[in-house]
Amino acid sequence: MINELHTEDEIKTAYKVIKQLRSHLKEQEYLALVKEAQEKENYKMVALIVENEIIAVIGFQPMITLYYGKFIWVCDLVTDYNHRSLGYGKQLLSYLHQWAKDNDYESIALSSGLQREDAHRFYEEKMNYDKVSYVFKAPL
Repeated sequence: MINELHTEDEIKTAYKVIKQLRSHLKEQEYLALVKEAQEKENYKMVALIVENEIIAVIGFQPMITLYYGKFIWVCDLVTDYNHRSLGYGKQLLSYLHQWAKDNDYESIALSSGLQREDAHRFYEEKMNYDKVSYVFKAPL
């Protein structure tokens, strides 16, 4: 089952999976960031649930830029360590592809850390994503 998470309690239940990707975030900081992103950036969080347990989570933002046009930015995508390579990430991205089509978005984009070679293979080989740019970041 795939459900969008809305309430603080629902979002809190996703923390045990999200922290596997965002290990630098403490739970209260995570909750505050999700709430602010939902309010200010239209951030959405969706969970794949198996036997009442969250197995995988995707967080995304519908956006519009001159470069991509109307698109979806994937902010977070993680499957629980104990359930990787079982197709759950593909299910969530496929769900997002359909959500994007249903809501008139043209494409989906994401960034992935340079060291995450397994994830890159997944995006390119399993999901047919193209590598189109580098992402640069500067601390302020």
